[in-house]
Amino acid sequence: MTTAATERTPARTARKEAKAGKQASLAAEVSGRKIFTAANADRHELYQLSVQNVEAEIDFVDEAFEELKGRKATKLREDFCGTGNTSCEWVRRRETNTAVGLDIDGPTLEWGQVHNVAPLTAEQQARVTLHNRDVMTPGDATGADIVLAMNFSYWLFKQRADLIAYFRAVHETLGDDGVFFLDHYGGSESMEETTDKRPIEGCEEHGPFTYIWDQHEFNPITGEMECRIHFKFADKTRMKDAFVYHWRLWGLAEIQDCLTEAGFSKVTVFWEGDELDEDGDETGEGNGEFTATEEGTADPAFVCYIGAEK
Repeated sequence: MTTAATERTPARTARKEAKAGKQASLAAEVSGRKIFTAANADRHELYQLSVQNVEAEIDFVDEAFEELKGRKATKLREDFCGTGNTSCEWVRRRETNTAVGLDIDGPTLEWGQVHNVAPLTAEQQARVTLHNRDVMTPGDATGADIVLAMNFSYWLFKQRADLIAYFRAVHETLGDDGVFFLDHYGGSESMEETTDKRPIEGCEEHGPFTYIWDQHEFNPITGEMECRIHFKFADKTRMKDAFVYHWRLWGLAEIQDCLTEAGFSKVTVFWEGDELDEDGDETGEGNGEFTATEEGTADPAFVCYIGAEK
């Protein structure tokens, strides 16, 4: 008599064989470093692939500066520069461009020196310098046309007095007609304790992986938050807590007030436009184009830029 269990045995065996074959194939790919795994991936490389878009960022600040000042910027300072990825993109744009990056994390700067600065041409390398230095004491890193504080890095200043002190330090060391650019995110979803997963496609050298943004804790009384970044790979392995941030969620109006108090003459918000469908209607998705405005939409989640002129 044939039972249901024995009937399922051939199918179960086939599935096991298929799974084993898939794992063997995957292992072969991993051994040749064709795909990322938790064992072979580097967190800084993953960050640059999943979080940063330095080409779009430099496109924006380059065009916005020219729009505000009527000339091209040449000197850029990247505060909280990390691996210096943005600084390297800046010097690739024009032969007249120079960049200085500041960060207190020595190992991260060393990684950037090897993986971002070293691949530049000798002439480009001569125009970019990464300093292991506190942004509050930039030393001789003064006179820049543009100072950047991106990826919400300045949110590590949790007290208003400390944030204004940093803004004043930027104001004092910025070039005479320079512009300080920051990014910001907000909306009701920014105050939720939630996790967002985003597949990262198009990484031909190492294959796809998943970026996980973890808004781990939020205190609505103080505005303090803890955010984490994790990564998941095709072989099901994970890199947990690749990056952990302890921030204060600052309001957009607060930031503008603090910049004005720090001495900046004009503060401009650049808001992202909406993607349109084939009928010309707004889809609710951003189109990647940021324009100066005094009125934004009440989106549950938004990212914008701020430009503060000396």
